Amino acid sequence: MRLTPANAADRKVLVTEVGTRDGFQAEPAFIPTPTKVEILDALIDAGVASFEATSFVSPRAVPQMADAVQVMAQVERRKGVRLQALVPNARGAEAAAAARVDMMVCFVSASESHNQTNLNKPIGASLENVAEVAAIGRAAGIPLRGAVATAFGCPFEGEVPIESVLRIVEAYAGLGVRHISLGDTTGMATPRLVDAGVAAIRSRFPELEIALHFHNTRGIGLANVLAGLELGIREFESSIGGIGGCPFAPGATGNICTEDLVYLLHECGFETGIDLERAIRVARRVEEVVGHPLPGQVMRAGPRLRHHAVESVRRAVG
Repeated sequence: MRLTPANAADRKVLVTEVGTRDGFQAEPAFIPTPTKVEILDALIDAGVASFEATSFVSPRAVPQMADAVQVMAQVERRKGVRLQALVPNARGAEAAAAARVDMMVCFVSASESHNQTNLNKPIGASLENVAEVAAIGRAAGIPLRGAVATAFGCPFEGEVPIESVLRIVEAYAGLGVRHISLGDTTGMATPRLVDAGVAAIRSRFPELEIALHFHNTRGIGLANVLAGLELGIREFESSIGGIGGCPFAPGATGNICTEDLVYLLHECGFETGIDLERAIRVARRVEEVVGHPLPGQVMRAGPRLRHHAVESVRRAVG
């Protein structure tokens, strides 16, 4: 395995932060709007340039995202920073367009069972919703990102055939979508499945830009990132501190952790534009906000070459 990039252009990796949407959405207590904005602004200060910042969903369905309009109005907008929002339907798309999001995100599960559980409708009906969202986005000049949930496995059906994934990707491509995200919603991805899925999409839709979204449910989230890097994937979605996880997937745990991902990328010779020490500080702040331990590891251990005073270490006696 040779991961060290051969040229400067190939060294750049885009990290898309999903914590304030995918992460905060899973918390039982409402995170105040100023706190969400504080976290977003701090991550922008740390060099994060791409976010799935919030979600324009029904507040009855997802109370944590009831302040999407306010979050988008208050977050600092900077040149070169992409603020995306999840939109499940036409009403959400209209609200997102009015809030001037930089990109709308739709998602459909490759598994019929998970789509019914997560979106309460069959895949066909979800794709009709995506078509409506795409039309609203085009009229507003806002591009659409198409996410495929359960792209690497379903907790209800097991293996998800690649053809099921390609069905969703083909529908997105037919609507003019050029950005695709493959979601490991339940943490069932393996490097072998990542290789097969990416190869199948590239073979049929070579014009599409692919991002990967992994969970660390079974402890190999970063191994899957390495597989993606070897395939030439240069965008990964992650969550600060590893916060979040699909509430509609039995046993699913959080997303891969942003600061752990950044540490891995930097140590492998890639460039993210993110200040790791600042990201670690934000992760610790998020842990304070949610009031429970988060699974991030680099936020505790620090970078590999961080120095510690000898006097700070307890010495063996005897």
